[in-house]
Amino acid sequence: MTPIVSIVTPSYNMAPFLRQAVESVLDQDYPSIEYIVMDGGSTDGSVEILKEYSGRLRFVSAPDQGQADAVNRGFLMAQGLTAKDSIFAFLNADDYYYPGAVRAVVDAFRGETVAGAVYGEAYHVSGDGVVLGRYPTQAYDPRGFESQCYICQPACFLRGEVFREAGMLNPALHFGVDYDLWIRIAKRHPMRKIDTYLACSRLHPGAKTMARTKQVYREIFQVLKTHYGYVPMQWIYGYAALLLDGKVRARGVAPPTAANAALSLLLGSIENPRHLFRFWADFWRKGVEWQAGR
Repeated sequence: MTPIVSIVTPSYNMAPFLRQAVESVLDQDYPSIEYIVMDGGSTDGSVEILKEYSGRLRFVSAPDQGQADAVNRGFLMAQGLTAKDSIFAFLNADDYYYPGAVRAVVDAFRGETVAGAVYGEAYHVSGDGVVLGRYPTQAYDPRGFESQCYICQPACFLRGEVFREAGMLNPALHFGVDYDLWIRIAKRHPMRKIDTYLACSRLHPGAKTMARTKQVYREIFQVLKTHYGYVPMQWIYGYAALLLDGKVRARGVAPPTAANAALSLLLGSIENPRHLFRFWADFWRKGVEWQAGR
């Protein structure tokens, strides 16, 4: 049996990258792919690009309420998701798949009766496609989500019924939609990691996670508090460093300074009023690590 893989791309004014994303789906060597592009009413030529692929994909161009809303509506349009053992993924218009990615995922799901999702390795790439480094993917550990998002969104594929059961994407979120989804799925189903490189996540000035990094941190704090009631030191420290020097660090961590440490202690205490002793203990352990690393 060949399961249907339904893929939705949410897009808004991403013409410079859209073609590569689309072709990375259409050029997959797996025969049963249903592809839907949900365009938010772009005015940059995106619609004209999509028309070139008429007959090979479906697309809608109309205003939406953001990425989560677009993906959810695309999911509900997908005919393949009424089929048994269907697989679902969403690929942003500025990201792309590697050749063979879909087949590798289907092979991983084949015979798998427990996992609700399969995810693989991925790279961060620049606006012009230069590899910046490996996404920090880790082996599956549901408790690991308490401290970091270790799954790269375009490199994750879900069972259709699992996505629906989890409640789909939260339309109230705009930056931490994938992180929130992984946490909700992990509460119900295990997730399987494969070592194959499946996708690239593009970092460029127009990406919302790069352009509005402060809002990203604030929303991630919200997600963590909703699910765990606690914001760990590593997220607090990253936010403190951003506030102090204004540098957006897509990769790597700001070097420790007295100012970073002081602001982290203050922010962490404010964000975790019910878990002060826990945060102070985490802060102390991090300070010991900093001293040891000198």
